[in-house]
Amino acid sequence: MSQPFNAPPPPLSTPATIPNNMVMAIIATVVSVMGCCLPHGLVSLMFAMQVGKKEAAGDIEGAKNAAKQAKMWAWISIIAGALCLVLSLIFGVFAGIMSAISR
Repeated sequence: MSQPFNAPPPPLSTPATIPNNMVMAIIATVVSVMGCCLPHGLVSLMFAMQVGKKEAAGDIEGAKNAAKQAKMWAWISIIAGALCLVLSLIFGVFAGIMSAISR
């Protein structure tokens, strides 16, 4: 008689890749440069570039920390850029209204 089929056991642990947040860092850099020229987007971009290098070197904790920092600086950059854009629009509209009133 034949023996029943036993599936091979799954691998113990396959290291999952750590998201580097590069797309978000690029978007944050563009928003930052277009909005108010703050360097926050570039900081995010630098941390995002470090993730792959640290992961390849075996520094998983360092790669996770760099990914976390990249995401944090990207959000700071996007929020600061959007805030500067909104404030400039408000001041522009206000200046236009005041110019029209003074005539």
